Amino acid sequence: MIERYKIGPLPPQIDPDLLERLRAVEPATVGHWRHWGFVSGAIARQRRGPPVVGTAVTLAIPGEDSTLLHHLLALVRPGDFVVVDRLGDTRYACWGGGLTLAASAAGVAGAVIDGPCTDIAEIEACDFHVWSRGLSPITTRLRDLGGMMNVPVSCGGVVVQPGDAVIADDNGVLVLPPEELDEVIDAGLARQQRGAAREAQLRAGEKLGALSGASAMVTRE
Repeated sequence: MIERYKIGPLPPQIDPDLLERLRAVEPATVGHWRHWGFVSGAIARQRRGPPVVGTAVTLAIPGEDSTLLHHLLALVRPGDFVVVDRLGDTRYACWGGGLTLAASAAGVAGAVIDGPCTDIAEIEACDFHVWSRGLSPITTRLRDLGGMMNVPVSCGGVVVQPGDAVIADDNGVLVLPPEELDEVIDAGLARQQRGAAREAQLRAGEKLGALSGASAMVTRE
C-alpha cells in the first residue's frame, strides 16, 4: 500500500539563548558575505515587525489541500518556526486566520510559506508574523491528499532541514544549520559593530567613498 503521508519526528529545538543571540544579527548583514540560505525575496513579510527567530519544523503539502498543516499545528511547540513547501502551488492560500490563531496559541514563532496566505487582518490582530508569496482569497481545504512533515523541503530556493535555525525580518528570511550558528553570529555582530562606527564617521562628515576605498579605486589611474 502506498503511503500518502510521510511523518518525521519533531526536531530538537535550538537553545533559546543561542536564538536570542541570533536575533541581534540582521539577515542583510550576513548577506554581505554569505550567498546561501536566503529564501527568495519573492517570499516577503506581510506586515512590519521585529526580527523573529525559531527552530524550523517543515511541511510539504500539495495544491488545495492543507490537511497535514492542520495536523502539524496540534504538534508544534513554543519557539517552532513553521516552514511550508507548497510543491509549486501559488494559487491556494494554505494559511489564514484560523491557522494563525492556532499557531499563536501554541507559541509558534512565525511561518514562512512558499505560496500565498490570506486573512491578513486576522494575522495582524493575533500579532503573528507570516512570510509568503503575497495574498490570495482562494483557500485550501481538507482534501486528505497527503504530504510530508519534518523532512527536508524546498522553500524559496532553499533546502530547509527540520531543526535548522530561522531568522526572519522585514528584509527577508535566512535559514542556518545549527552547527554554523556560533560562527555566523560572531561574524555578524562584529560586522554590525564596524558598521555602527562607520555610521558615526559619516554623520561627522567623512565621505563614504573614502571610507570604503571606492574613491581610491576610481582615481588610482
